[in-house]
Order: sequence, then structure tokens, then C-alpha cells
Amino acid sequence: MARPQMLKLPEVLKEIDMSRAAFYRMRARGKAPKLIKLPNGQIRCRRTDLDAWWSSMEDAAA
Repeated sequence: MARPQMLKLPEVLKEIDMSRAAFYRMRARGKAPKLIKLPNGQIRCRRTDLDAWWSSMEDAAA
């Protein structure tokens, strides 16, 4: 099954196993994956941005 190119915030939170509050705290510190706000106010994350964020977290932990 192909992964979606644009993930909804609940999908991102489930994948990284994090609460919404913790995610927004991390985002306020500039440490969260890049998000896109759509014209209708919904938030999405590109799969490529989330994958790049995962890689940066692995590099930082190494």
C-alpha cells in the first residue's frame, strides 16, 4: 500500500507516538517536522518532510 504524500496531523502524531500538546511544544522550539497550513485551515505534513525530520532525529541521537 502506497503511503500518502500529505499526512493529516493525527496521522503524524500517531506515527511519531506523541501527544498534540507535546508536538506543539516541540514545534514552538523549532524542533518539529515542517507543517503546511491549507487555505481551509487544516494542517498537513508532507511525507518527505516527515521522513527528513526522522533522519535528522536519528543523526542527532547518534
